[in-house]
Amino acid sequence: MTNQELADIMFPDVKHDVDYYEKLYPERNLPEGAVVSRFAPSPTGFVHMGSLLAALIESKVPKETGGVFYLRIEDTDGKRSVENGIQGIIDDLKNFDIEIDEGVISETEQKGSYGPYIQSERKEIYHTYAKHLVEEGLAYPCFCSQEEIDEVRKMQELNKERIGIYGSYAKCRFLTNEERAARIKKGEPYIVRLKSPGDFYKKVVLNDLVRGKIEFPENDMDVVLIKSDGLPLYHFAHVIDDHLMRTTHVLRGEEWVSSVPIHLQLFQVLGFTPPQYAHLGVVMKIDEDGTRRKLSKRKDPEAAVSYYHEQGIPVEAVKLYLMTIANSNFEGWWDQNPTLGIDDFHFDFKKMSLSGSLFDLEKLLNISRSYISRLRASEVYEKTLTWAKEFDFEFAHILEKYKDYSIAIFNIEREQKKPRKDFESFSTIKKNVWYMYDEYFTGELTYDFGKIQNPEEIRKILSTYLEDYYDECDDKDTWFSKIKELSTRLGYCSDMKEYKQNPDSYPGSVADVSTVIRVATTTSSMTPDLYEILKLLGKERIQKRFQKWM
Repeated sequence: MTNQELADIMFPDVKHDVDYYEKLYPERNLPEGAVVSRFAPSPTGFVHMGSLLAALIESKVPKETGGVFYLRIEDTDGKRSVENGIQGIIDDLKNFDIEIDEGVISETEQKGSYGPYIQSERKEIYHTYAKHLVEEGLAYPCFCSQEEIDEVRKMQELNKERIGIYGSYAKCRFLTNEERAARIKKGEPYIVRLKSPGDFYKKVVLNDLVRGKIEFPENDMDVVLIKSDGLPLYHFAHVIDDHLMRTTHVLRGEEWVSSVPIHLQLFQVLGFTPPQYAHLGVVMKIDEDGTRRKLSKRKDPEAAVSYYHEQGIPVEAVKLYLMTIANSNFEGWWDQNPTLGIDDFHFDFKKMSLSGSLFDLEKLLNISRSYISRLRASEVYEKTLTWAKEFDFEFAHILEKYKDYSIAIFNIEREQKKPRKDFESFSTIKKNVWYMYDEYFTGELTYDFGKIQNPEEIRKILSTYLEDYYDECDDKDTWFSKIKELSTRLGYCSDMKEYKQNPDSYPGSVADVSTVIRVATTTSSMTPDLYEILKLLGKERIQKRFQKWM
């Protein structure tokens, strides 16, 4: 029996040959040097920060070269897929403004000429190429049961041999085509394996874009191509998809480095030119005991990209932080070019870390503070409102009710050389400015006036200030001069230099007097510019708040 006859028995429903698909998915008409890359997750839950890092790079490099970035869903392992998993991936990318040129755009929609972009919908394509390999004598049906494979593994472990189906352990590769056909006709279940032409004692070389030249032993394993359910394994599927979708660059985690010999061999036996590979280091975290480990979906809430959306950490800040992980020179570049964005930065694979990157949430929050500090007050308002409409309806109502007033609050100490950086996320803004809204300034509030604790002294400072010194028309210099005059009149030192030299000569300083006014107005001794706060609140509100102490 010929290989062609066996292939027809194994794949009776295949309608086309490989030439059909080569013509259906021709080389792309792109500029020379254009990169075609893909984000190809499994629909197993949320997008991980490591995956988002890869997607960010995968989307950026094609944009720099006039290429294509597409989204492919690798769902051939149905056991791992979750409900709404595809939509979750799409939403996570959308939330981070990562736009695709082609691929899956919803649970039911795709765009582009190189689809389907969901692997479970490409079964006929995989069968066509598997049939082609059987015809070429490079693949065969394997009838070994799981129990038989387990026995092989035990024997290999006992003999301290390499684990896998290869050489004499690949017993089904030595069956005749007649024997294979007879067993198939009897209804015996089987999988399709590669008949590896590799020699473990020879070398194969990968020129990795991140890691440089890496040598491996050739693959000699008869790896599974098609499972008993008719769907392909990742190894086989991704090779065919990357070829037919004309992918030029594959970015993936370093855990796939060990699979490179299998993948290069599959490209070779199929007659394909392999893409360039870039294996990215793992995103790590340090536990409290100092142990380094991989950032975990199970242990670390910050591993899920949805966490940043819920916390109101700006998308741009997360992407800026990820670029500091992606390229070692990005942080210095951004410091030198604060008005530019990620799109203006040239990504370089050679600037990537080989050993993996340490995920530092505090550094990310510092970048977030810096990013928010550079926004206009109106932008802070709009972004905070957008977040609040989804996660804090009450605050959203307050913001909409007092739009201009809220923008003015957000503008305190913003339009200056070194703007304040007290907003680390849009979810933390409320706790920083709540006291500016009468709706929140009610009930049992906590006050700590610092050095001046005597209620009578507090009453005297507040009443004297209101009656003799407060004028809402004062400019800042006049206002502060009056605070100093108030301090002197009540026996406090109005000169901080003098007070530091002779602290025992006074009951306190102008700073302590200011603290009393600040705390009575806001409940907090740590606020932005007091003059701006008082000016925004206005006399009526200030009087009402002081009344508690008078």
